[in-house]
Amino acid sequence: MSEQTRVLIVGAGLSGLSTAVFLGLHGTPSLVVERHESTSTHPKARGQQQHTMEALRLAGLEAAFTAASPKSQGFLLRIAESASGPVYREILHDTFLRLDHLTPAGSADVSQANAERILVDQARELGAEIRFATKLESFEQDESGVRALLSDVATGEQTTVRAQYLVAADGHRSPIRDQLEIGTHGRGTLGHGIQWLVRADLSSVVGDRQVMYYLQNPLLSGGTGVLASTDDPDRFVVGVGYDPQREGLADFTEQRSLEQIRLVTGVPELAVEILLADTTVSSMRIADRFSSGRVHLVGDAAHTMPPQGGMGGNTALMDGFYLAWKLAAVIRGEAGPGLLDSHDVERRPVAELIAENQYKNAIVRNMPHLAKPDDTPPIEDPGLLFFGYRHGGAIVREAGDDGELLEDPAQPTGRPGSRAPHVPLSTPDGELSTIDIFGRGFVLLTGSEAWAKNAEDVADNLRIRLRPYLIGGAVTGDWTGPYGVSADGAVLVRPDRFIAWRSKGAGTAVELEKALRTVLDR
Repeated sequence: MSEQTRVLIVGAGLSGLSTAVFLGLHGTPSLVVERHESTSTHPKARGQQQHTMEALRLAGLEAAFTAASPKSQGFLLRIAESASGPVYREILHDTFLRLDHLTPAGSADVSQANAERILVDQARELGAEIRFATKLESFEQDESGVRALLSDVATGEQTTVRAQYLVAADGHRSPIRDQLEIGTHGRGTLGHGIQWLVRADLSSVVGDRQVMYYLQNPLLSGGTGVLASTDDPDRFVVGVGYDPQREGLADFTEQRSLEQIRLVTGVPELAVEILLADTTVSSMRIADRFSSGRVHLVGDAAHTMPPQGGMGGNTALMDGFYLAWKLAAVIRGEAGPGLLDSHDVERRPVAELIAENQYKNAIVRNMPHLAKPDDTPPIEDPGLLFFGYRHGGAIVREAGDDGELLEDPAQPTGRPGSRAPHVPLSTPDGELSTIDIFGRGFVLLTGSEAWAKNAEDVADNLRIRLRPYLIGGAVTGDWTGPYGVSADGAVLVRPDRFIAWRSKGAGTAVELEKALRTVLDR
């Protein structure tokens, strides 16, 4: 049997499903295949930071993620000897840090298991077909597309699919990446762990809070441990280190497991039911390239990182957000294929930055044995890490731009490559953030009727999704300073909320069209 699809996505984890959701948002259906029978059932990769929630907000999912977050009285993130103390350092206390000055979006605390279920429903609603228990057997690509051989895991029935593009969301072992002979670089394997999913009453220890404890205790296996809340108030993830050269999962008998779990919690007589036990590996590896021809890597296929910092799942989900609009624009004929070259140029430096920061977090929180004398501390300003990174591919760089990867989002410059700043606006329909203007196509933000007319003319000429948004008259807001332009200027914002180009003052339709042709490889 033979089929056709525009985009074939291999892997229905956070990155694959995110790609499908945002492709659908941009009017491009996809086929997602996943070798497992369902989405993840493990309450790992918890939490959606504000930059991720901005993307989910654009997809209409902010409310769903907020509703799926456990109802608790706050959040604790601590470095300690055990969950009962003593506490060496408190990193977050009671609530997630609000970044209201940077975004209208909040944060959420949804596990990967629940997040994937929400994303599956939305992806299907937006036109994606998702097939579980379906395996990619092989693929080959040519100048016009990708030919993939799929098989039904249960029956062995095979299907040939012809796709314009293939998205590799097939995990850290990524057979697709291996076939493309794409290597990896980074810190490598950092440590191994034993992890249990347990049921226990820890209300006397954690209260009615969500918690993440990183533990440093010589009595624990490997000297390290973790305790993390799940979606259920009486279930927790507990982990300790171990050396796979000396022992394995079978060496952690029920008695030894209970001893370790009680050491982690600091409750010697704790009643514990072990629901699941498995081994884990902490590593940091970045693919040498995120693209090869018509194949693009996202999620763990593109990058793995230690969990300390909680950005692994967020980065995977955002990979799909940043890739999808580019794929959709090329497929619609609005952009040339060169736009997709920017996937590697823009996402790989960000992945390296975040993964390295997670590595530094791991050293500080519960892997001090990895420390070296010349280590620099991790970035602890969440605003800088979430909203400060810049993109340098599909933009028109200005003269004098040093190309630095980070800038302080609390002091925005409006330079091309930076995130379009959040500015409150007053409209006849109520208060609005500039963030809520973006997401479906290109937007030209301006205070000039002339620029608004230019945008309409260029949109018609290039046949692209571009609309002007006029600030002035009925819509008011102090936007010119954060965007670095005068009231007669204009700022071109990409569908992913990043600034592609700007004119600090008055200009012409010719200038705008030239900028768009550069960005879109036209």
